[in-house]
Amino acid sequence: MLEIGPLVIRWYGVILALGAVVGLLLAIQEGKRFGIKSEFFMDLLLIGAPTAIIAARIYYVAFQWDHYKNNLGDVFKIWEGGIAIYGAIAGALICGYFFSKAKGYSFWRIADICAPGLLVGQMIGRWGNFVNQEAYGGPVEESFLRDTLHLPNFIVEQMYIIKDSTFVHPTFLYESLWSLLGLLLLFVIRRRSFLREGELIATYIGWYSLGRFFIEALRTDSLGFTGPTWLANLINGLWTPMEAVFQQGYLSPAYGNIRSSQLIALLLVLGAITFIVVRRLNIKTITYYNDPLISTKAVAAVGGGQVVDKDTKNSPKKSSKNNTDSTTTIVDSKSDSPKKSDNQGSDSKAEQHADEGGHADTSGGDSGGGE
Repeated sequence: MLEIGPLVIRWYGVILALGAVVGLLLAIQEGKRFGIKSEFFMDLLLIGAPTAIIAARIYYVAFQWDHYKNNLGDVFKIWEGGIAIYGAIAGALICGYFFSKAKGYSFWRIADICAPGLLVGQMIGRWGNFVNQEAYGGPVEESFLRDTLHLPNFIVEQMYIIKDSTFVHPTFLYESLWSLLGLLLLFVIRRRSFLREGELIATYIGWYSLGRFFIEALRTDSLGFTGPTWLANLINGLWTPMEAVFQQGYLSPAYGNIRSSQLIALLLVLGAITFIVVRRLNIKTITYYNDPLISTKAVAAVGGGQVVDKDTKNSPKKSSKNNTDSTTTIVDSKSDSPKKSDNQGSDSKAEQHADEGGHADTSGGDSGGGE
């Protein structure tokens, strides 16, 4: 932690904030391709981050209710730890849905645009677990970390847990690297013409959950519950191929026989695949990720310098241009009042151009503790 006079800044919070900022920058950069102003994503983060933290806490408390039901005051002591990433994802998506609708945008497209940012936030955020020495896996030999994984010394030393007198699996690193691979995958496929609206966020959820299913079983601090024996056997059976390389982390019977994050990960993988298949089979309404995006509240939401038809919700058209003499009525990004260009022309031409609408340019390239 950092101490500046009476102010104490914990590295975990700094790392989470860094992840959020990098994710925000990715979303802003991609949003420019669709004419979305940066303020949209900054406002979304200001609302979405607290919502995600609250949802992450609710998730954690729900699976630790036996403790919290007799200690209700502890529910609010979030500084003592206890947040879960699946709760955070759920909270962020719910907030994003209502915020997108309020601004007149398609939720699926906004979720797609934000997907890489969410994943990079998780990738960076896991290093907060590294600093706190939490969310680690079962015991391993030091030689496994140094000679097999070839990890640098600063990671090896941090993976020595003094209270247990043993080295442990750096599960934070496994998940961070898995998220990095997923981020590269999202960067590649989002420029492909076949990608439909909603499929990028589904790919993010499916990819992350697939890795989480296998990594979760290595941990020794999983949230769990007691479920049907057949379900526990099914989950363990699906994880069996990993036993050739790794050994499952210990799950205390007091916590149950099923790791909650493993079950949710399995359901989300199946859900993501089903979502994509169903959308592929639906040929009636096809909207592609790279199609032009326009808000149903266009005047309030579209960036400056674009011609906007106030009376339509259809995709914008290109306005006609004349290099020698043309007059165009445009919407200024800082004002709702139209301005006229200094080019020569008549008032009737200006009105005609204003009625023709704008064009959303989608060309461009990439730029780019707890549970």
